[in-house]
Amino acid sequence: MPDDDPQHSSSPSSPGPPSRPVALFPTAPATPVRIVVADDNPVVRAGLTALLSGRAGLTVVAEAADGREAYEAAALHQPDVVLLDVRMPGVDGIAALPYLVPIAPVLMLTYSGEPETVQEALRKGADGYLVHGEFTADQLATAVRDTARGRTHLTPTAASALLTQLRDANAHVDRHLPSPAKPIPLKGLSQLQPSVGQSSSDRSRFQLSAREAEIMDLIASGMTNQQIAAACFISEKTVKNHINRIFAKLHSTSRSEAAAKWLGTAPSSGRGVG
Repeated sequence: MPDDDPQHSSSPSSPGPPSRPVALFPTAPATPVRIVVADDNPVVRAGLTALLSGRAGLTVVAEAADGREAYEAAALHQPDVVLLDVRMPGVDGIAALPYLVPIAPVLMLTYSGEPETVQEALRKGADGYLVHGEFTADQLATAVRDTARGRTHLTPTAASALLTQLRDANAHVDRHLPSPAKPIPLKGLSQLQPSVGQSSSDRSRFQLSAREAEIMDLIASGMTNQQIAAACFISEKTVKNHINRIFAKLHSTSRSEAAAKWLGTAPSSGRGVG
């Protein structure tokens, strides 16, 4: 007579010890972004360290009081990001930049918002520029994480300085000014108007909002959606939404067409957008 006791059954369906699920693609836990904080103010340093170390995926590995200490800390710890103040005694942030950028991405974090300072920092390799008072704690944490991934963040003051630099660099393209050696008779000035670019009053007919006008300036300077998002501290999706509205108002289907109308270089730009 067969034994029906389930404890002695040899059926393959008998329950066995629970087995762990097998991970087909095991992943290691994410490594936190390692940060060096450089600021001559000990209160600011302590505040930044406490703020950032309390965020998931971020850790401060060293603090520095000037550019020399920042370089020594970066060389020792090989961080993912250096947060760097501009004005510090001894070696300041701008002077330290060329020595820091080969080691790690540098995100300027400072009260100095002068256009010349912003432009010099970006020329020397800074990966972003944040001016105190223009960002929240969450935005700072996001900017640090993005800097480690190679994305740029600029607060409004820094973005404005960059835009000014881009406009100056492109002035010879956007504006065909007469040579001082060959003055144009006063009666001929009207013939130059289509080629010297749009004035603010000319552009007002497009009825762009202040933000749309800012983004249109960045488009005309050649910046990508990602660069515009970083410069304006908004998402790329928001940039795309603005661009769709801009194209509708400028009756344009491409960035080049919109830029030509905005700069006043399109053949029909003088006739408006009726």
